[in-house]
Amino acid sequence: MASDLEKKAKEAFIDDHFELAADLLSQAISLNPNSAELYADRAQANIKLHNFTEAVADANRAVELDPSMAKAYLRKGTACVRLEEYQTAKAALEIGASLAPEDARFTKLIKECDKCIADETANLPNKESETPENVVSMEDVHPVADHSSQVPIAVPSKPKYRHEFYQKPEEVVVTIFAKGLPASSVVVDFGEQILSVSIDVPGEDAYHFQPRLFGKIVPEKCRFNVLSTKVEIRLAKADPIHWTSLEFVKDQAVLQRVNVSSANASNRPSYPSSKPKGVDWDKLEAQVKREEKDEKLDGDAALNKFFRGIYGDADEDTRRAMQKSFVESNGTVLSTNWKEVGTKKVEGSAPDGMEMKKWEI
Repeated sequence: MASDLEKKAKEAFIDDHFELAADLLSQAISLNPNSAELYADRAQANIKLHNFTEAVADANRAVELDPSMAKAYLRKGTACVRLEEYQTAKAALEIGASLAPEDARFTKLIKECDKCIADETANLPNKESETPENVVSMEDVHPVADHSSQVPIAVPSKPKYRHEFYQKPEEVVVTIFAKGLPASSVVVDFGEQILSVSIDVPGEDAYHFQPRLFGKIVPEKCRFNVLSTKVEIRLAKADPIHWTSLEFVKDQAVLQRVNVSSANASNRPSYPSSKPKGVDWDKLEAQVKREEKDEKLDGDAALNKFFRGIYGDADEDTRRAMQKSFVESNGTVLSTNWKEVGTKKVEGSAPDGMEMKKWEI
């Protein structure tokens, strides 16, 4: 039983057996995948094991299942601080503090984030004072040999879905190849240097992809779309530098900033790829978008495409409202008002002439 495993996990945690605790909690989650408490507890175990990216993913899942759980925000904030994701940490901690104003840990960590953010801001170079000596043009940047698309990245063996990426000076595009996914089964969360992707299709093993990214991104400018054959994720770079891989590389060499304004069509950057040279990625991307736009759909497929469009262009609160209302109502309610659905459970609503029934086995 999940409750027995949870009890044993807490005993292991008290005895400082954090790896055992995490393993027991994983077993409990497999039996009860909708328990926010289990995910929040595993996040804490992962923090103790210094698995901070995994801890953020667990805390995110706990928040999705129970947006009012203060300790889930605390654990997300704690893990993000350890990852030096101070803006993301502060945002989570402020929500947690509003839910548990008596908990002094939130105040302490928020102050720590403010100090670190101030230090980072003070160390940023003054863009107006940059001279030609410290800004290089696109033609001066020599692409670094990259084999990220030829050699598996550090992910679990035999991943369920294949992924690739390419980049432009201002963004990185990550593609996860998965056909026929319902938009409601895909959850994507963006941090300052973290990408968290969860795909949970009923009846299938869940897929999780949580890399710490090579460089920092701007979360509020990132977006994703669930298409008929893939999930396309666009990461807005915080700095126009060339990523030599998708994931963070320890002790990486100092990279040169690219002066985007001096780039032209004849001096485009080389994108990481296993394809032969000479592929015009911009042209290929435009062609794919035209094909997707012109794709003729009807029935449920057309309706799904319509809702994907709404979801893809929505802000974070609207997406959370759509996810929460759809899941809690068993697919009968889809709300975009987070203030309305965020504080209560969304009950199912049967179509006219029909009634809701709860089936018991």
